[in-house]
Amino acid sequence: MKKLTVLCLSLAFMGLDLQAQPKSWTADNGNGTFTNPLFYDEFSDPDVIRVGDDYYLAGTTMHAVPGLVILHSKDLVNWEFASYCFDRFDFPEDKFALKNHQEIYGQGIWAPCIRYANGQFYVFSNINGKGLQCYTAKDIKGPWTHHNMQGNIYDLGVLFDDDGKIYAIHKYGEVHCTELKPDMSGPVEGSDRMIIPEGNGIGEGHHMYKINGMYYLISTDYAPNGRTLCSRSKSIWGPYETRIIQADETYGYHGSGRTNVPRGTKYRIGEDGTKFGVNPSSPDATGCDNAHQGGIVQATDGSWWALLMQDFHSIGRTVCLMPITWEDGWPMIGLKGNLGRAPRTWFKPGKTHPQPLPEREESGYSQGETAGLSAPSLTGRAGGVSAPYDRSDDFNTKSLKPIWQWNHNPEEKMWSLKGGRLRLQAMPAEQLMWARNTLTQRVIGPKSVTTVELYTKGLKDGDVCGLGNINVPCSWIGIVKEGNTLILRCFEQMTNDTVSVPVGSANGKLWLRCIGEYDDNQAQYAYSLDGKEYKTLGRMMPLTYQLITFQGSRHALFAFNVKGKNGGYAEFDNFTVDEPCADRSKNIPYNKMIRIINKATNRPAVALRHGLLHDSHAGDKSQLAQFRVIDRGTGLVSLQCADGRFIKVYGDGLPGDVRFTNDPKEAEMFLWQDYLDHDFMLLSLKNHRYIGKSPTTGSSYSMDFTGPDPARRNGSVLHWEEIR
Repeated sequence: MKKLTVLCLSLAFMGLDLQAQPKSWTADNGNGTFTNPLFYDEFSDPDVIRVGDDYYLAGTTMHAVPGLVILHSKDLVNWEFASYCFDRFDFPEDKFALKNHQEIYGQGIWAPCIRYANGQFYVFSNINGKGLQCYTAKDIKGPWTHHNMQGNIYDLGVLFDDDGKIYAIHKYGEVHCTELKPDMSGPVEGSDRMIIPEGNGIGEGHHMYKINGMYYLISTDYAPNGRTLCSRSKSIWGPYETRIIQADETYGYHGSGRTNVPRGTKYRIGEDGTKFGVNPSSPDATGCDNAHQGGIVQATDGSWWALLMQDFHSIGRTVCLMPITWEDGWPMIGLKGNLGRAPRTWFKPGKTHPQPLPEREESGYSQGETAGLSAPSLTGRAGGVSAPYDRSDDFNTKSLKPIWQWNHNPEEKMWSLKGGRLRLQAMPAEQLMWARNTLTQRVIGPKSVTTVELYTKGLKDGDVCGLGNINVPCSWIGIVKEGNTLILRCFEQMTNDTVSVPVGSANGKLWLRCIGEYDDNQAQYAYSLDGKEYKTLGRMMPLTYQLITFQGSRHALFAFNVKGKNGGYAEFDNFTVDEPCADRSKNIPYNKMIRIINKATNRPAVALRHGLLHDSHAGDKSQLAQFRVIDRGTGLVSLQCADGRFIKVYGDGLPGDVRFTNDPKEAEMFLWQDYLDHDFMLLSLKNHRYIGKSPTTGSSYSMDFTGPDPARRNGSVLHWEEIR
């Protein structure tokens, strides 16, 4: 197949053709630090283990197949794809294959627990209506063996205890412990017991560990607000004491609107014409969108880390890496002086001093991931700066790249990779959400432009094909064939709005595009007839996150027939994803002169001659409102006013303690927190708090903010503007 120039279009210049290969988001800043999220695409319900020097991360895949994804890393920051536990659901019911208006949207396989014991990997999870499932393999790449354990056990944590017994911790509120049979044939009959009664504020999403002889249960709750809890006991059966170990960490993101389908609608996913509603979210509310459910792990350098998921708007839930500080025997998320909150940018494992544990007891650390265990190790790019997936695909290989997943079980005979193209045979469906053999991949933020070539010569009357968004509500841009006429159409299910453009034959080929601004919860479609000039079609559509599919937005390549019969076929080629925000190498304005604008007030910081850092009127561009960013290495910076003074923090960092010094050796060093689009925070290495200024009290700048609020207007999130 002839290679084509990758179109790297910025959101502002849709027709600009650049000779650059797109990069993909990675958390690694290349300077010994990382910036959350680890992935800017959906990866929900994470669970993590370490086996020797290798880390493995398992995540939910719901109704998409292949299912139960596992990633591998050498440093907890850079990850590569390792395996899926299964290629397709091995259950015969129609709902697993999207047949006869039966579906498992948001009810497939979810909340996995990964463990390593007895010389093999175990991945436990739940399938709605089928109960507990377990997948085992000697090698992380498989092959995997499926054990249908059944039983009403979900959102579980599993512990392989020192005495050889295996325990599953599960249920919401009233927490239960059930022993599992060693052959994975099911739960041990009569072993189920309540270990924490309702009334203790415990939620679900359990992760059980045994550390220094003590049992630690990490859980999450969402009522009335999201938070992460730890319960500990000297016995697996209790009694347990519980403490909050993380709350209110949103990294300055608030929840997105939630879709609701009106009562009485024929299908729970809605239909074309359904009057969908959106429950608005408050930009100031944490809700249950903050960092929550996930696991903890001890790194090879002795430090401890949590990998928790957080809602990132319409992208869905993804993973953040957070340092743990042991305090009085509790694994508190965060850093000393600011426990319960975690920095968005921090030093990679091995770059900081580990937090010591209490003296070890003979029982040691038991969760199937001690340093003494070993397993077949993966080799590859996970030791360097890398992203987990190659998102672009020219379909020249014999198999699909691991980034792709089918929407429910596919009909294998109705798709193929031929001649460097993906071919999808059209099967009957009245709309996209019922279209079988729809190939999907997660959208990636914070912004991205996705383009695909569509070949239409194989279409028949009634066929619809193109590029869509699998979500509730859904949307798409594509070709509809009516008789011998081809119509280019954009459809938005939210408003039941259709925009059509006659395209004639289009020479049998056209280009389709989705322009996504996912941090702003919006996207728009575009098309081209020559691959050079693109025109938008339809409006900039609002996007939501919803609990029907329990997934964020997903790109979809599809073909279906609306006349109740098998149709022709559509072919796709050169699927590309351009991420204009992936390269963050210039996000810190080193050696530049900037104004520092407080997001809460839109007022610039000013170095008062009286000696305090305060604020000024919005238009102040005087010398005292100008600061140079000095590179101190590994993401650390100092700030120098244009008059030569350096910012220095005195005392405990109370309001008025952010002052100045003329000695560059006394200049304060801050770890720059990159919040993208010129937004940033400054983290102190003294008390692990942030510089900020109250928008209401009139006080001068302080260094005692614990973190941002969801709307980024509590005075701690700043914005830089270069002075030229």
